[in-house]
Amino acid sequence: MLIGRRRSAYLAQRIGKSLRECRIVAGLKQREVAERAGLSQPFWSRLERGAVASASLETLAACAAAVGTELAAFLQAAPGADLPRDMEHLRRQQLIVALARTGGWTARPERPIDPDARRSRSIDVELERAKNREIAVVEVIDLLTDGGDAMRGLADKLAAVRREAPAGWTVAGLLILRATARNRVTVRDLADLFGARFTAKSTAWLRALSDPAAGMPSTDGFAWSTVAGDRLYPARLG
Repeated sequence: MLIGRRRSAYLAQRIGKSLRECRIVAGLKQREVAERAGLSQPFWSRLERGAVASASLETLAACAAAVGTELAAFLQAAPGADLPRDMEHLRRQQLIVALARTGGWTARPERPIDPDARRSRSIDVELERAKNREIAVVEVIDLLTDGGDAMRGLADKLAAVRREAPAGWTVAGLLILRATARNRVTVRDLADLFGARFTAKSTAWLRALSDPAAGMPSTDGFAWSTVAGDRLYPARLG
């Protein structure tokens, strides 16, 4: 009996944690997913904390669907065999590396900018195209929780790369945002700010990544990645 209670408590915590992680990865708020599942936000919050005993299998299945998965996935995953917590970030880094390869770029993922520091900062993907004397600093944002920090972080890394770049090389930055509902709303509400900060056309940036004959913009830009992380597409602010 005791073993059964422990096992049920473990499963309850596992389901609750999985609901929370899937919701965060999708960039959704508790209120949004609760509405999708036909529940109240307080009830959803209790589920995420592991209080699933009072919920029917039908309710739990609806919750799983609300975050884009199936209930069985929460139970079938072996402990210790979960995907990396930063899997969404890694997908976008891989997407950029693969796309840039077709454009003749050499990629350096997680390139440190202050390697002598105790905990060095790194560029998500630094791209170099020696033929054109170009360096692109690409930063990936999955969830835009602090837009100012994202902009300052990119500017700081650009400054570090420019200090090291050979004379006559063009260095510019590209911000990649995951196109979740929350990120799209944030960018829409701050469209003037984003337009002033990222002046290059994202169509030009995406063309430069994939086309060896297309030069890189000399100013910073930003583009969207699909939620699934399988494609980049232009950002339009106007």
